[in-house]
Amino acid sequence: MNISLKSRPYPNGLRVAAIAASLIAPVAAPTFAWGQDRPLVIARNLDLNSLDPSRAGCDTCMIYLTATYETLVHLGKDGRSVEPGLAESWEANEDNSAFVFKLNPKAVFADGTPVEAKDVIWSWNRLINGQGGNAWTLGTIKSMEAPDSHTVKVQLTQPDGEFLGKVMVSSSAIINSDLAEAHGARAGKDAGTDPAEPWFLSNSAGSGPFVLAAYSPNAELRLKRNDKYWGQPAGVSEVLFKQVKDSVAQAQLIQNGDVDIAMQIDPDTAKTLSSPDIVVDSLPSANYIYMALSPGAKANPVPMTKEIRQAIGYAVDYKGLVEFTVGGAGRLQPSPVPNEWPGTQGLPEPEYNIEKAKELLEKAGLKDGLDLEAKFPNMNYYGVDMSTLMQKLQQDLSKANIRIKLEPLTFPVWLDTVRGDGTPLTASFYAPDYYGTGQYIDNFGMIPGTRWAKRSGAERLGLLNAKEKELLDKALAAPEAKRDGFFKQAALEMIGDRVIIGLVNPDNIYVYNKHVQGVRYSLNDLMPLRELSFRQ
Repeated sequence: MNISLKSRPYPNGLRVAAIAASLIAPVAAPTFAWGQDRPLVIARNLDLNSLDPSRAGCDTCMIYLTATYETLVHLGKDGRSVEPGLAESWEANEDNSAFVFKLNPKAVFADGTPVEAKDVIWSWNRLINGQGGNAWTLGTIKSMEAPDSHTVKVQLTQPDGEFLGKVMVSSSAIINSDLAEAHGARAGKDAGTDPAEPWFLSNSAGSGPFVLAAYSPNAELRLKRNDKYWGQPAGVSEVLFKQVKDSVAQAQLIQNGDVDIAMQIDPDTAKTLSSPDIVVDSLPSANYIYMALSPGAKANPVPMTKEIRQAIGYAVDYKGLVEFTVGGAGRLQPSPVPNEWPGTQGLPEPEYNIEKAKELLEKAGLKDGLDLEAKFPNMNYYGVDMSTLMQKLQQDLSKANIRIKLEPLTFPVWLDTVRGDGTPLTASFYAPDYYGTGQYIDNFGMIPGTRWAKRSGAERLGLLNAKEKELLDKALAAPEAKRDGFFKQAALEMIGDRVIIGLVNPDNIYVYNKHVQGVRYSLNDLMPLRELSFRQ
């Protein structure tokens, strides 16, 4: 198979692969005329659980909400900077415990009414009180006020230098409060039970570049251009999402010219595409697969000391794992924080050293090695088949006389397991809820109350790391110039814990027709629809 690579000026030096192969037979090119006013068609699994910004929580929800609604600020194309959204300016106090947003007076909803401060406060109160979507991201709001129609003042319960990242989340999008209330939506304590859900399934109430045209569950989602959009108009008149769950089926549709973009084709299937009109983008993502070691698991045959956890870490062939699981379409994952995020610059790469692993085991009194059970979710995450990954880990660890017995489980059973008796060794996945390193310390740090301090048994066994909480608090209260240093120290501490060990950071694979332009990965959008257009 011949694969040709061509350079392209993406922010992080990304590469684009135009993949040509012969495993799927070539077909005739599509008969429609490019550039005409027609829908842009996207194939993906429509995992929609709601179209209500205050209740939605899924990947397709993010794409839909960021197209039809707006947040106060946006994440820049560099994946790090903050850019204006509905707010044309903002400021924070010295310790990041209070924020002031100034709304753009040009911003209007799709019905032409102005976006005002009351809409911001109503929308955020609805999310907080309804406890849907990512309501927890706004959980530190103490009070909100609107001194005038275009100013919002927010006071937090504690310093939070990541608050701007949290208000970029699609569930924090601003809803036309008057329109939504007229159809049953509420922002008070009854927000979670109001009767507005059916209305949101047929209507949008935002200020984004698109509006909802039609939605048919498990079939299609159709958006059309918002002709009253106050910013740069959308590049296409309509976007049509088709429900296509299977990677091979998505590949066949784009090969046939039936869709313009396929968002969930795995790397192996992408290599079977043969049309010269198809482009395959392998774009770095913030998602990753990790291994978790549980000192508190009841099935541990011996106490899982730090020496044993270090030995297991040294026995993994990390570079081989990236090649084996995603065919090289991914990166090493040095820490439990996504690559290139605050605090990750200059972190040491994970080390593969079988002799060091054996030495540590012998030091721990395990010269003949160790037998461990490994229960894991038998699923596919970001193109990584977990059974395949675990078999590779099994092979790697056996070279250091660490013998693991694999037991695949359904996700619900696996979740009950890690929340209960635990399992000595497992693997899972994580995707960020917002742009900010703090959420990873809150999930993976050995801090009282965190998810994996509980699941690993570290909390119960007294294996907590007080430095991580101290560094997190300092980072969230620090100015940006000092923030990354605290986050880096926290990342190094988490690496040293040897409880959560990063394995592979898979790329996002976007497959599209060469006549489509503007395709890119974004944390909050997955793929910003507003930037897509047809080449003329």
